[in-house]
Amino acid sequence: MMATTLLWPIIFPAVMAIVLFLIPAKIKVVREGLSVLSSLVLLYLGFSLFSIKSLTLKTDWLGMGINFDLRLYQFSAFILLALAGFLFLITLYSATKMKDHPRIREYYGYVFLAAAFSNGAVLANNFILLVFFWEALLITTYALITLGLKSTSHRTAVKSLIIGGLCDFSMIMGIGLVWASTGTLTMSEVHLEPHGLTAAAFILMMIGAIGKAGAMPFHTWIPDAALDAPVTFMAFMPASFEKLLGIYLLARISLDFFVLKVGSPMAMVLLIIGAATIVLAVFMALIQKDFKKLLSFHAISQVGYMILGIGTAIPIGIAGGIFHMINHAMYKTGLFLSAGSVEHRAGTTELKKLGGLAREMPWTAFGFSVCALAISGVWPLNGFVSKEMVFHGALETGYPIFAIAAWVGAIFTFASFLKAGHSVFFGPRSTEVPKTKDSEWPIVLPILILAVLCITFGVYNKLPLENFIQPVVAGQAEPGQHLDFTAGALNLFTPVAGVSLLCLLIALGLHFYGWNRGGKKAYLASEPIHHLPVLRQLYDLSEARFFDIYEQGVKFLVWLSKILFKFVDRPIDFIYEKVVVSIGRFFTVLFQKAHNGQYANYLAWTIGGLIAVVWVIVELLQ
Repeated sequence: MMATTLLWPIIFPAVMAIVLFLIPAKIKVVREGLSVLSSLVLLYLGFSLFSIKSLTLKTDWLGMGINFDLRLYQFSAFILLALAGFLFLITLYSATKMKDHPRIREYYGYVFLAAAFSNGAVLANNFILLVFFWEALLITTYALITLGLKSTSHRTAVKSLIIGGLCDFSMIMGIGLVWASTGTLTMSEVHLEPHGLTAAAFILMMIGAIGKAGAMPFHTWIPDAALDAPVTFMAFMPASFEKLLGIYLLARISLDFFVLKVGSPMAMVLLIIGAATIVLAVFMALIQKDFKKLLSFHAISQVGYMILGIGTAIPIGIAGGIFHMINHAMYKTGLFLSAGSVEHRAGTTELKKLGGLAREMPWTAFGFSVCALAISGVWPLNGFVSKEMVFHGALETGYPIFAIAAWVGAIFTFASFLKAGHSVFFGPRSTEVPKTKDSEWPIVLPILILAVLCITFGVYNKLPLENFIQPVVAGQAEPGQHLDFTAGALNLFTPVAGVSLLCLLIALGLHFYGWNRGGKKAYLASEPIHHLPVLRQLYDLSEARFFDIYEQGVKFLVWLSKILFKFVDRPIDFIYEKVVVSIGRFFTVLFQKAHNGQYANYLAWTIGGLIAVVWVIVELLQ
């Protein structure tokens, strides 16, 4: 295959974005059919490139080592294929869910532009080229959020732009340090030990990667977007594309660009961020009373498992983190699409207004149930396999606290989805929602496909682990070590699996205890935990956005502007108005008195000035 084939995953969706934008809004069938067909073409291209696994394209671009350099290898081929698959499912779903959106032309244009930029970022083998595609993707994210058409959509879009921009600026600074250390911008040529200046480069680039993935503390725009953006955006970006891109880059930073060692300071940074993200975000998810917002906090929490796995710097942990990346994209996309299906038929995603929909929406309920069990780590689904691998890796680091944090996350993840499922599908039928039926097949089919994939990647985990994951982490094996992550992947009779099972039982007990205490209202099942001492105060602070770095940053800038106004702007005005103006008035009066209309005075001033000039010249000559 020709090297120029690598241009097609970038050029084709970019061209289709323009075409779809130009199709008049009234011609719905053509636009929607063309979008689905185009995504199928990209999926075919993804399979074709995955079968090749190795291809490069390099040409001069801007000079100074800035080449247009694309590289396909096993990891990037795997991510390209995954991106194409999720794009197809989202466009198929959108064909019905978004067909009446007033700005549908823009929607498809932005979606396919985002696909083009994402593919470019994955294929980039030059840091400057990576930054170009990475930054361009930020603009499409902003544009897609504004399509929510809520009064707060624009504010949330700006919030995502600023937080993402700061993370990307950090990444650019890290790239600058890498260039200063190595003298090259070619990504495949960078292999550094993270210490001193290069450790700073690692941290800065890591911030760019985890910021894109939505880890704490760079997550705060995601829950807002859950309410302000289209649900298809949540499935498209925070659930799948951004997770794949962010963790892909983090894996490359940790495995390729830098040498990450077990227990090293850089590895500990990743472990701490991963554990904190798991626990803090899952506690926030637990108390949510809106279906989409609950899912948004889990989109954050699950990133912690991926970061934790990579941070172990142990092959099974790294493989678990990467496997969890693709698993999360599957079940979280399925969950957001399920929420969209409920919203499509019921007109709301508030848990207290829903209930008993499983009888009327059986296919949506089935898809949701499988995806919810998968994210909860229930045997034998894909989430069970990847989480067990992360648990093993965390224990092997010698710091069991990180495995404990991951297990705590597992308890409250399952508790959250028991609450969500009980509230939406399996509780008593709500009287606030009129009798309905399941959504149309273009909405239901993607959910069912993702549910089947969750089952397949769990039961037949050998397929993804051997073909997608093991080749990526093969370089982390010790000399002579054979990596095999499939052996015992579904074994329930291990201490780690036993603890995981205990976590699920605890979650079950917590849910039914809270449900009973809350008057047998499922959406109140988390209230006993919500109102625990200390947690109550922390929840109040969180709901007041005390821990929101964006909101606190805005408050700081407002405070700083007031300080600058009071101690800089006002003093400058005082100096000008009271001092400069007074001096000006003094000399004005002085000159007015000197110019009194008497020629004798003018002659005296002229002669005096001439004498002064002559004296100065004589002094200079001497």
